[in-house]
Amino acid sequence: MQAAAAGTIQPAELDALFDDAVRDTLRRFEETGSPVVTDGEQRKPSFATYPVAGLSLAPGGVTIPFEDGHTRQLPVLTTAPFRYATYACSYLDGARGKTTAKLKQAVISASAISLMYPQDGIDGYPREAFIDDLVSEASSEIRGCIERGATVQIDFTEARLSLKLDPSGGLLDSFVELNNQVLAQLTDEERALVGVHTCPGGDKDSTHSADIDYHHLLPGLFRMNVDRFFVQLASEPDREHVLGILAEHATGDRRIFVGVIDPLDPRVETAEEVRDRVLEAARFIDPSHLGTTDDCGFSPFGDDTSTSRDTAFAKIRSRVDGTALASSVLGV
Repeated sequence: MQAAAAGTIQPAELDALFDDAVRDTLRRFEETGSPVVTDGEQRKPSFATYPVAGLSLAPGGVTIPFEDGHTRQLPVLTTAPFRYATYACSYLDGARGKTTAKLKQAVISASAISLMYPQDGIDGYPREAFIDDLVSEASSEIRGCIERGATVQIDFTEARLSLKLDPSGGLLDSFVELNNQVLAQLTDEERALVGVHTCPGGDKDSTHSADIDYHHLLPGLFRMNVDRFFVQLASEPDREHVLGILAEHATGDRRIFVGVIDPLDPRVETAEEVRDRVLEAARFIDPSHLGTTDDCGFSPFGDDTSTSRDTAFAKIRSRVDGTALASSVLGV
C-alpha cells in the first residue's frame, strides 16, 4: 500500500498482491476449522476509512488518542453529495471465488462515518442532508453484502469511545439512533443476518477506551436493533462483572458472542483456556444464546504490523478448538 501510494508499483501489481493475501487468508482461515471465515480485510486501508478512501478529503478531523500515546485522526469530507467510494460488498466479490465457506463481512458503522462531516459544515449541504445520504449508503452496503450470501458485522468501536468524549451518554444515544436508522431500512430477514461489534479499540497493541466501564455502555449498545452482539471480553480485568451485565440482556432471540481471544496479547491462548472462558460465560448466559469471537481485529489499520499473520491464525485456531471443547462439555 505504501509503495502504491508512492507510485513505485502500479495498481495492477497491488491488486495481484491483494489477491494473494486474500487467497492465503481464506486458506488459513478454513484450515482453523472455523465455520465462518472472512477475507481478513486485506484490501482495506483501515476498518474505519475504507468507504471514503479516494474521495476529496481534508485533514483535521476527530483525533482518537490511544493509551500508549499514539493517535489516529479521521479525515474530513469536503464535497457533496456524500457517496461511498468503496462498498464492503465489493470485497466479497474478490473473496467468493477463493472459498466455499460461509463468509462474514465487517462494515464500518454509519456513526463512525458521521464523525467525518466538518464542524463548520459544507456549503449548500447541511448536516441533515448528509445524514440522509449516509443512511442510504450504509444500508445499501449492508444489503449488498447480504445479497452476496454473507452475514454482516457492524464495527461500532466508537461506542465505548463516545462515553469518554461525552460521559453524559448523549453522544452514544445519537450514535445508536443513527445506526438504528440504517437498520430500519432493512427487512426483518436482512436484520437477522446483521450483528454489532464493540471493543475499546485495538491498534498497535493499545486501546482507546478500555477504562470505560461496560456498565455505562451495554444498556445503550443493546438498544441497537439487532440480535447478534460481539463483545470484547478476554482482555477485561473483571469478566464476571461484564458477564453479569450481559446476562441481563441475553433475552429473546439475542445471541451474545463473547471475546475469548485477546489480539493485543502476543501470547497464543491455549484451547483449554478458551474452553474455560466459554464455560465461565455459560454460567451467566444460556449456552443456546452464546457464541465466541475475538476481542477485536488483529490489525484494524493497514499500517499496523504489531501482530503477525501466523500469530493471528494460531489464536483463531485456539478459539475454534476451545469452543469445540466447551461445546462438548455443555452438550451443545
